[in-house]
Amino acid sequence: MTDCVSKIMFHTMSMCWQQVLGLTLMALITRCTVSCPPRCDCAPHIRSVLCHRKRLTAIPEGIPIETKVLDLSKNRLRCIGPGDLATFPLLEEVDLSENIITNLEPGAFSNLLNLRSLLLRGNQLKLIPAGVFSRLANLTRLDLSENKIVILLDLMFQDLRNLKQLEVGDNDLVYISQRAFSGLLGLDQLTIEKCNLTSISGESLSYLQNLATLRLRHLAISFLEEQNFRKLYNLKELEIDSWPLLETITPTTLYGLNLTYLSITSTNLSSVPSGAFRNLVYLQMLNLSYNPITTIESGSFRDLIRLQHLYMVNTLLSTIQPHAFLGLRQLRVLNISNNLLVTLEESALQTVGNLVVLRLDNNPLSCDCRLLWLVQKKIALSFDDNQPVCASPADIQGSRLQDFEDTALQDYFTCQKPKIRDRKPQRVTAGEGQTVYFTCRADGEPAPVIMWVSPQRRMITSRSSGRATILPGGTLEIRFVQVHDSGTHICIASNAGGNDTSFAVLTVKVQRSEGALFANMTGALLEFNETAFNDTQVFLKFTLDLKTILVSTAMGCITFMGVVLFCFLILFVWSRGRGHHKNNFSVEYSFRKVDGPTMSSGQGGARKFNMKMI
Repeated sequence: MTDCVSKIMFHTMSMCWQQVLGLTLMALITRCTVSCPPRCDCAPHIRSVLCHRKRLTAIPEGIPIETKVLDLSKNRLRCIGPGDLATFPLLEEVDLSENIITNLEPGAFSNLLNLRSLLLRGNQLKLIPAGVFSRLANLTRLDLSENKIVILLDLMFQDLRNLKQLEVGDNDLVYISQRAFSGLLGLDQLTIEKCNLTSISGESLSYLQNLATLRLRHLAISFLEEQNFRKLYNLKELEIDSWPLLETITPTTLYGLNLTYLSITSTNLSSVPSGAFRNLVYLQMLNLSYNPITTIESGSFRDLIRLQHLYMVNTLLSTIQPHAFLGLRQLRVLNISNNLLVTLEESALQTVGNLVVLRLDNNPLSCDCRLLWLVQKKIALSFDDNQPVCASPADIQGSRLQDFEDTALQDYFTCQKPKIRDRKPQRVTAGEGQTVYFTCRADGEPAPVIMWVSPQRRMITSRSSGRATILPGGTLEIRFVQVHDSGTHICIASNAGGNDTSFAVLTVKVQRSEGALFANMTGALLEFNETAFNDTQVFLKFTLDLKTILVSTAMGCITFMGVVLFCFLILFVWSRGRGHHKNNFSVEYSFRKVDGPTMSSGQGGARKFNMKMI
């Protein structure tokens, strides 16, 4: 009987507890349902309210006070005032992206002391006044991109000392105040893109001393200041992308940086800015793709001693000089695909001993003896599943390098030694100031490179400037020839198969201006009639030469006699003052007899005088 009573009581209590739990659960469900705003989705377990794309014109009512995540993106909100979010002090993430917000009032977020992420992307903001972000000491991410902000004011972010990521790109920015970034002591990443900025002030960036990543994309900036990033001591990654007006980077632009990653792409750089790399000894990755760089000169990267990855994709690259990659002993990946390279000679990579991946695809490669070394290394070197293909010669066009068997390499990868056409010595005689040409054309495979050597042993190449230059086709042009240009000029045609030479002799005659000489002698300026007959011109020239000779002779005789008389006069005066000496001689002379009466004895006869011998 006792057991039955106990079982009945236990069963009754179990029924009561189930009813109580059921009622409690229903109350909780009812509470959650009641506290979630209409048309919004709530997740009570993570305290999230999602009102995404609900055509809201104001912040909805019914948001739980304990909400931490609030998504109000893609609605029609126009303004955020101080009291709109003040009743949700536990908010940690607020997404207001893609609304039509035009105004943020000061103090709009001042009560959100726990806020960590604030997204305002894609609104209509033109100006953000000071005080909007006050008291947000815990904010770590702020996105202001895709607005219409024109200027970043001083002290705009001064309270965001723990902000890590800031995006202000795709705005109408024309100016960043010098103290705009003041207070951002902990900023780690900064992105500025698609703006109307014409410069990036080094003074404004100097407040970001803990910045690690800086992305500057799609900007109309044509120059960078000297030491533009000088106070970004902790910057590791710098990206400069799509600056079509940027043509040069000075050697001191990147001074003071300790970068490990540098990307300068889609600019108007026409050469590798070697000087700017001088202090980047910690750089490990460099990207110079999509720049109009045609040549990599010797030693262009010699200071990048820790570089491991180098990318120069689609840069119009056509020439890589010997020792172009000198100093890159740790280089492992080299990507020079999608360029205009006909070959890649071993001398360019001679010092690169750790190279693992070489991307050379999509280049018009000529498979001759210059690429033989690369085919022989096809097992040790990876092309990253992008095999280079031969563009010439015609019989192997389209063949991949890996398709050639080792036994057939010497049959295909060959070069033809240059042979100069018309090897007869060229002889030209010209007057001073004229322009002369010497031709030099050569055949060979690959196409020979033409250079000339002057009589002074100066090398003249297609890149030489001055009076002596090489025209397309190998022709040597010498403008305004001088006497010292006379001599033998040597043409050298060379390729990987050898070289050939030919000679050209130049004689330059001195031309005198008779008219100018005669004018200087006589003090008169002669003017010749250009329409005179040939015989008249010949007569004038002959007369001019005769007069010149007579005048020159007369002046020379007068000068000589004057010097002689002057010397005799000095000797005479000196001897009269010193008296007679042992070493003297007598000169006896008599006056010439004159016509007329006989002269008196005191006036005629022989006279003597003594002069000391010198």
